[in-house]
Amino acid sequence: MLVRLAVVCACVFGAGAAFAQDLSPEQARAFIAGKLFAYHCFDGTNGIGRIFADGSVVGTIRPPGTNEVRFAHLPPGTIRITATSVCASLPGLPIEPCFRVQRMDYRSFRGSISGLGFAYCDFYQRNARASLIRRPRVHRPDANVATARPAP
Repeated sequence: MLVRLAVVCACVFGAGAAFAQDLSPEQARAFIAGKLFAYHCFDGTNGIGRIFADGSVVGTIRPPGTNEVRFAHLPPGTIRITATSVCASLPGLPIEPCFRVQRMDYRSFRGSISGLGFAYCDFYQRNARASLIRRPRVHRPDANVATARPAP
C-alpha cells in the first residue's frame, strides 16, 4: 500500500514538473500581455503588475526586508520582444537583460535571466474582478431609511 502511494505521488508531482514549457517570445507575449500577475522573486521581492502589449509595465514592488510597497511605472518599449528573446531596456543598466520564460501551468510562469537560472521570479495570474467578489462585504446603513426624530 505504501509503495502504491509513493508511485502515485511521484506521478502527480512528476507530471507537474514535466509540464513546465519554455515559451517562444511570441508565445510569451500572448500568454502575458495585458494580464494581471502577482510575483515573488528568489531574493524576496514581490508585488503585482501588468505588462502591456506596447512593452510598458505598471504595478507595485515591495523590496525584501521592508513593508514599504512602491508604485512602479515603466514606459512603452521597456519590455521588448525580438525574434529570439524577451528583453528589458532599463535606463542606467549597462546591459540589456534577456529572459527565459517557462509556462508552469495555465495561469503561471517563471521568468529567469538567461544564463542565470537562480535569478528568477514566479508569476501567478490574478483576476482583479474575482478578488473584488471575494472581499468581505462592508455593512452600510441604508441612506433611504428615514431616521426617527423625536416629536417637538
